[in-house]
Amino acid sequence: MKTMAKRILMALCGIILTGMGIALMKTADMGTDPFSCFTLGISKATGISFSIIFTAVTCVLLIGVFVVNNHYTGISTILNMLLTGVITEQSMLVLEKVFPHPSIWEKLMLLVAALILICFSASLYYTADLGVSAYDAWALILSEKGVLRFRFCRIGTDSICAAAGLAMGIVPGIGTLLTAFCMGPMIELFNRYLSVPLLRGELHLGGPKLKKAA
Repeated sequence: MKTMAKRILMALCGIILTGMGIALMKTADMGTDPFSCFTLGISKATGISFSIIFTAVTCVLLIGVFVVNNHYTGISTILNMLLTGVITEQSMLVLEKVFPHPSIWEKLMLLVAALILICFSASLYYTADLGVSAYDAWALILSEKGVLRFRFCRIGTDSICAAAGLAMGIVPGIGTLLTAFCMGPMIELFNRYLSVPLLRGELHLGGPKLKKAA
């Protein structure tokens, strides 16, 4: 597979998995990721649907990214802004039918799956380098400017969003805390051991090493 085709596929999978991961976390009802906590807070305060608020807030953040450093913007940025909210809402409709009244163990299972999906999806479209979400770009920009290492910049942006969501009535839960403090390190691990080797054609899981991508 050509490198560009692989990058496009990785970016698209990342966007789809992001929406699904957010839906899993909302269904678990143990706290959403910090950015969703923030956008849900605005949605609750205004009465406007999550998908519309998600797109609007992302658009505002994207304008800031263009002003500061548009290196991280691309087709994935636009697709993320337009599709993630919709994918999240549609995935939730399905999950509500599958788990109408999830038990505590089902909630924990959904939470773990959500955390893995969200971190893996972010790693995929970071590595694809066709643009990341406007929110994700800010931690990368701050890291690039030498403020702190990426993981700590990510913890900082996540903590701000979680605090803002709390101020608007969305009570953070264990899911919010896990994503705020674990996403940065987990994304780095996925980058190192899965996404970057996958892009380079060097990923092998117990089988023969893949031929290096062109």
